[in-house]
Amino acid sequence: MDKTLPDLAAAVAGIDDGMTVMIGGFGGSGAPIELIHALIDRFLATGHPKNLVVVNNNAGNGHVGLAALIEAGMVARLICSFPRSADPVVFTERYLAGQIELELVPQGTLAERIRAGGAGIPAFYTPTSVGTNLAKGKPVEVFEGRSYVQERWLKADVALIKAHLGDRLGNLTYRMAARNFNPLMCMAATTTIVQVSQIVDPGGIDPEAVITPGIFVQGVVEVPHPQQEEDLNRAKAVYPEAAA
Repeated sequence: MDKTLPDLAAAVAGIDDGMTVMIGGFGGSGAPIELIHALIDRFLATGHPKNLVVVNNNAGNGHVGLAALIEAGMVARLICSFPRSADPVVFTERYLAGQIELELVPQGTLAERIRAGGAGIPAFYTPTSVGTNLAKGKPVEVFEGRSYVQERWLKADVALIKAHLGDRLGNLTYRMAARNFNPLMCMAATTTIVQVSQIVDPGGIDPEAVITPGIFVQGVVEVPHPQQEEDLNRAKAVYPEAAA
């Protein structure tokens, strides 16, 4: 039952080519920067994993985190709501060059598709996107005089998550707005790997404070002082540094 992992390299060792990977966060809030960078390190050392399908709220900023993952050439397809955020230069360049595919999903629909994946609901109906290009080819039904488009669940092979506290059994809490997509993604992935600021013993988290139960978590690695994407970008950081 002990789900602690010795280091970041071990945490990302099971991610293979072509997998669908959900990455938590809303911009930099709740983004698992260290796990993403460890995955890049593995790719640079071994050439794997590649051709990933990544699910995230946005397309990354600057040259760290998700943007660095894309810049390394590891992502074949991105499913997100906001491909144009503060500084999406890496994604924009690769998309215009035809080097990465984009599936654009309205933010509420993205959250609900992920939630549906975790809840075992294969499809649902929403009025969002009816009559737009995003609804083309999707079933549309009328309920009580209003049209709704059918959306399918989103599931993943792996979720990379950032939490605040975790115990050795995988129970998690989150820090304020860093909660965002993280709990939903934990439920929607076959394997959930979490970086936490501190690992405590079972019982070290009040059961009433647990947001993600350990049943949804397969691995926990301690990162005592996690980096923040916005701080890295203000410092004009590039990952890996050799790419600067």
